[in-house]
Amino acid sequence: MSDNGRLITPALVDLYLAPDDKAEALRALAQRLAAEDRVTDLDGFLADVAAREAQAPTGLGDGIGVPHCRSAHVTRPSLAFGRSTRGLDFDAPDGRPADLVFMIAAPDGADDAHLQILASLARRLMNPEFTGALRAATDPSAVAALVNDEEPAPSPEPAATAAPVAAPSPAPSAASSAGGPRLVAVTSCPTGIAHTYMAAQALEQAAARAGATIHVETQGSAGSTPLDPAVIAAADAVILAHDVEVRDRARFAGLPTVDTGVKAGVNRADELVAEAVALAAAAPARTAGPSAAPAPVQRQEHWAKRLRGYLMTGVSYMIPFVAAGGLLIALGFAIGGYTISSAPSVVGHFDWTSHLSWAALLFQTGAAAFAFLVPVLSGFIAYAIADRAALAAGIVGGAVSVTVGAGFLGGIVTGLAAGLLVRWMNSWKVPRAIAGIMPVVVIPLLSVAAVGFLMFVVLGSPIASAMKGLTDWLNSLSGTNAILLGLLLGAMMAFDMGGPLNKVAYTFAAGALTTAGSVPDAGSLKVMAAVMAAGMTPPLGLALATTVRRLFTREERENGKAAWVLGASFITEGAIPFAAADPLRVIPSAMAGSMVAGGLTMAFGSTLRAPHGGIWVLPLIGNPVLYLVAIAAGTVVTAGLVILLKGLRRPAPAAAQEPDPADRVLAGTAA
Repeated sequence: MSDNGRLITPALVDLYLAPDDKAEALRALAQRLAAEDRVTDLDGFLADVAAREAQAPTGLGDGIGVPHCRSAHVTRPSLAFGRSTRGLDFDAPDGRPADLVFMIAAPDGADDAHLQILASLARRLMNPEFTGALRAATDPSAVAALVNDEEPAPSPEPAATAAPVAAPSPAPSAASSAGGPRLVAVTSCPTGIAHTYMAAQALEQAAARAGATIHVETQGSAGSTPLDPAVIAAADAVILAHDVEVRDRARFAGLPTVDTGVKAGVNRADELVAEAVALAAAAPARTAGPSAAPAPVQRQEHWAKRLRGYLMTGVSYMIPFVAAGGLLIALGFAIGGYTISSAPSVVGHFDWTSHLSWAALLFQTGAAAFAFLVPVLSGFIAYAIADRAALAAGIVGGAVSVTVGAGFLGGIVTGLAAGLLVRWMNSWKVPRAIAGIMPVVVIPLLSVAAVGFLMFVVLGSPIASAMKGLTDWLNSLSGTNAILLGLLLGAMMAFDMGGPLNKVAYTFAAGALTTAGSVPDAGSLKVMAAVMAAGMTPPLGLALATTVRRLFTREERENGKAAWVLGASFITEGAIPFAAADPLRVIPSAMAGSMVAGGLTMAFGSTLRAPHGGIWVLPLIGNPVLYLVAIAAGTVVTAGLVILLKGLRRPAPAAAQEPDPADRVLAGTAA
């Protein structure tokens, strides 16, 4: 095989990885990838790696670190390997520094064959003999051959019975096939590259040690082959080790369930298998079929945390409709003026040469997309509670909410009501003859009828009155009251930078745009402007602060370059890497800057007809010059406070403050 077709080559192996700073070590490995033309933009790739590191630690324990990412700057799936002489801190659960570092680089459009190679490697990392051979290797060529599986790899542990990567259901071991507990599992992680397959391998090994049979479905980048329905029907319990939503979760209704994060699947596989076996032993015999009782969930979360999760699911599915519809409506206004809202339908009235026809087309398409906002919000809140069977009632309930004027508040109510109703209906004990039609006929019929009655007859009018009151209140805001609202919304946007409070503020603003149909009122336009200004400020302020080099690591300065673009585009999440590294200084500074931006925006009376877009929709902003002044003021406040608070720290050791190579060149020393 040519080097171009290999996952790793000797040139990508560093057996004496010298830097004891994680960021420097990652740069050293990335430079090897760039030198082999596997990475086109070193800084851009490292920014993608840093963004993945900010999501969750990539230390596995037992001295292994697996920094990884998908990146547009990667030309083909590749792996760089380093053996650290001192150990690097990847925040492993056992606290052990990593001496084996695998930098996994996958392109955005990687093909399944190469991703299966990465998945196979992830499984092999759970084999102590494989990692032991890597620690003992003295030649980069031997390491490359071992990782590429070009020479006999260490034999797996006797208890392990790993299947081919693409197969989700490995054959059970002899010990587990003699009548032991029957388990199924699903593993998934945000990038679908490493932890998904490591968790699968760890669970397979743990089940074999416990004398249980397990079949694992890996919902990762290498594709996912669904578990055989017969295997699920015969299972005694299910383990869901995931950091992203499990696809087609309704398949496991009725099974005792251990629901946890994917890292627990890697690090606590024996404990999870033991919990699943105990749940299976304690569970009563279940009725096969989709109508079986919902699975008891181990370690139930507090109801407030579950409620937040339901609402965030609805919001996450709603935002694309808000962004697309709102921007199209705003473009229609920009091209055709505000009277374009009364233009006749473009069906039968479209003139290819008229800018007004194009404006009407944009406006009417955006209005159609915007009309889905509340139904989608409601439908996916219901989906988060009771899976697919609740979608129909949730979406119809949201549509009814729009019809009766209950708006997004009504959509939240109908989503919760539909989800809870369907979850209760799933617990019904029904004859086997009816069980098959419950999820496709009986549950949708009864739940849609019940939610429709609830909104048309019982709750629709009171919620509509509340929405009208909200609209009137927004329109009445002026002076101090408007500024206070801007301050509050600014604090919410910056507190968790894309998390629940941020989404609540954004949903409040975007939902207010729908209260007056396709032509929002002045109050809601001011609220939308304040929310977007406040959301842009944290990444812009931190990007500005990183220009003070002595206070930030090289990795943070690289993140700062990306933060300029992210902040200008109204992507508050661009500040997360800084907040994760230093929350006590960064979060208060970001909140202060966002409060200034939100308060000034309301004081200036700036308006915004687009619910997204950042600086790129400046022509659609009322009082644009003052709007930019508000953002600039918030940016300066954030940067100033971060610099002040970081400057109060006790100086770091000299080794930690090694200057940037560019600084050393300017000083006349060799880099």
